[in-house]
Amino acid sequence: LLGGIYGLATIGFSMVWGVMGVINLAHGSYIMIGAYVAYIGFDRYGIDPFLSIPLAMAILFVIGYAVQRLMVNRILKTGLLLSLALTFGLNLILVDLFVLMFTSDLRSVKAGYASNALELGSVLVPNVRLAACGLALLLAWGFHEFLARTRAGQAILASALDRETAQLLGIKPLTVYALTAGAGAALAGAAGSLASMLFPVSPLLGNNFISAVFVVTVLGGIGSLGGAILAGFIYGLIQAFASTY
Repeated sequence: LLGGIYGLATIGFSMVWGVMGVINLAHGSYIMIGAYVAYIGFDRYGIDPFLSIPLAMAILFVIGYAVQRLMVNRILKTGLLLSLALTFGLNLILVDLFVLMFTSDLRSVKAGYASNALELGSVLVPNVRLAACGLALLLAWGFHEFLARTRAGQAILASALDRETAQLLGIKPLTVYALTAGAGAALAGAAGSLASMLFPVSPLLGNNFISAVFVVTVLGGIGSLGGAILAGFIYGLIQAFASTY
């Protein structure tokens, strides 16, 4: 069931890599921020972590859009190395910023229903994991529909296929890149909110996720939405069997 969250966490990273050729090393921090949004909402205001997902997505969309528009777009033509250095530095800043604000202590988000489970014979399936996986798949399907049925989504796909031709057809690539980065960050924020119910929340949460995101991206195919979801489940199964055996 963790595979659904891994797939959702990977979609934005994979799309940014596929559309712009940028490996965003700050993507893990976006996941971490989404987890803290859920934690703060639950701990301070009593908001159910599932209900905090739209807020996390909105906040992360603004952050992702602004970072792409104000920073990454300015160095796209310089090559891959500078984008790696920029996003790596941004990740360090975000992690240290959250260490200063929340310390490195591990936090948890445990709703009253966290211990409930579905009995399938001799197997107990935690309801939180089942709901998180289902919601992750629903969000992934929603993003697929956005790409397939909206003008903005078509512009993203066109820019990924042929940047020069898309520009000749009136598509503004820098705006499309910012939109892609914002949407990817929003999905990362949703994945972080879901992860907050399953993993300890700390400033280093994103660093633990980014390695999984890399593996799932390469396994599923760079820029492939369906591949990210399928590879996420494969990675989750491998991780589960490796832990067992």
